[in-house]
Amino acid sequence: MIVVGVLTLLLNGGLVPPGSDTAALRAPLLDTLFTVSSREARIHSVRDPQLQVDGDTIRPRRRRAVEVSEWYYRRLTVHRYTAYSTIPVFGLQYAAGNQLYTKGATAPTWAKTMHRVGATALAGMFTVNTVTGAWNWWDSRSAPGLALRTIHALTMLGTDAAFAYTGAKLSNEAENSFDKRRLHRKVALISIGVTAVSGTAMKILNR
Repeated sequence: MIVVGVLTLLLNGGLVPPGSDTAALRAPLLDTLFTVSSREARIHSVRDPQLQVDGDTIRPRRRRAVEVSEWYYRRLTVHRYTAYSTIPVFGLQYAAGNQLYTKGATAPTWAKTMHRVGATALAGMFTVNTVTGAWNWWDSRSAPGLALRTIHALTMLGTDAAFAYTGAKLSNEAENSFDKRRLHRKVALISIGVTAVSGTAMKILNR
């Protein structure tokens, strides 16, 4: 404020000696003011990386665009509709599996048949979604939201392994052992729950 007051007095002739040329004194002072103002603008632009100084205009820096292939969206469509298709299959598997869990070898034939068919269908669906999901994860690795997509991919790979374990190993052992049936049911339900939570999170966040 003191500097501004002194400069104002100088420009208005308050401290100019009598008989001096005030116009000649004002011109250098004005040049100095504009030079200081320009330097301050450059300093602010360096401190704030979001701003760029171009002459007298301050513009925000544009975000870098990320492009994905056309096949990315085709694989995403297949991935989503396959995931939706697993929901009714999960329901049928639960109904049939509950019969096998409570009755064992005496369970009705329809439950045994449906459970086998459902397990085969889920194996195919999870294979399709694993391939399309992993491919799209790699294709969009430079796009925002990679952490969320990575968590989704890892959880789904975990459920792939859990379902493979219940189908390849525990299903045969569960026919003659109640403890194995209980373990089979527990692992399957946990896998279904993790799949539902992970898929719902991706749907809500639209990734």
